[in-house]
Amino acid sequence: MSIPPTTTTRSDITVSRLRQEILDGEIHPGHLLAESAVAQRLGVSRVPVREALFTLEREGLVEFSGTGRAYVKDLTPHDFEELYVLRLALEPVAARLAAPALREDCSRLEKNIKATSKATTLLQVTQLDLDFHEIILEASGNARLLKLWFSLRSELELWLGRLHRSKQLQTRGTRAETVSSHQGVVEAFKTKSPTECERLMRQHILSWREWLPVLPENK
Repeated sequence: MSIPPTTTTRSDITVSRLRQEILDGEIHPGHLLAESAVAQRLGVSRVPVREALFTLEREGLVEFSGTGRAYVKDLTPHDFEELYVLRLALEPVAARLAAPALREDCSRLEKNIKATSKATTLLQVTQLDLDFHEIILEASGNARLLKLWFSLRSELELWLGRLHRSKQLQTRGTRAETVSSHQGVVEAFKTKSPTECERLMRQHILSWREWLPVLPENK
């Protein structure tokens, strides 16, 4: 289906379409994104496709080979581990800093949980899950923490989306588990000290450890 002309640029629309397809798993890791084929499929010229691929490369969703070919980023076990470590470094601190503000008002987090409980796709669960954590980063009042989070957001969607799909295949309860764990986080912000909120957020992130791809043993 061709992309209709709108006030939004064709490059923006192309970026949005490709990002959605990558994050939803419609385009698989390692898939070749040939400019001509993508342009024909989306009904645009090669120029917006090229611009979109460069944007998605900056976001960490696409990578270029030495010959200039674009591929969907295939996260390695080391990539999963690095992103996990960064979450573990950023989010407990953010939870401690955000605790006083969120003790006064958790309404945005509660609204997010309600939306998650009604999500109809796994991609929506993933995006709402990260939105939940982003609200906490925003409430921390630390602009540099939030800037670091934004720089990782697209790769984290790729990271968490793949973990969610893996979890869903085994438990079939990804949405319900996300809602339940986030309700526990909100309850902590309402009743616990900042230090305890930090500890519980660390536990929350650590709970993903078992779902990470196994790193190869050093030989």
